[in-house]
Amino acid sequence: MPVIIDEQCCIGCGDCVNECPVGAISMNEIAEVDSMLCIDCGECIDVCPLECIEWENED
Repeated sequence: MPVIIDEQCCIGCGDCVNECPVGAISMNEIAEVDSMLCIDCGECIDVCPLECIEWENED
């Protein structure tokens, strides 16, 4: 299940970019996840200081 980043919450600190083991997150003004590269490890969720990253719900 891929992660999503709340665009209204992200401040562009880059912590998630540095933590991602596969380089699936890039930084423009805010962080963006490449769902094709994401391995669903959750490292970015754990490191986000504002809790802007969460698992995407697939209902």
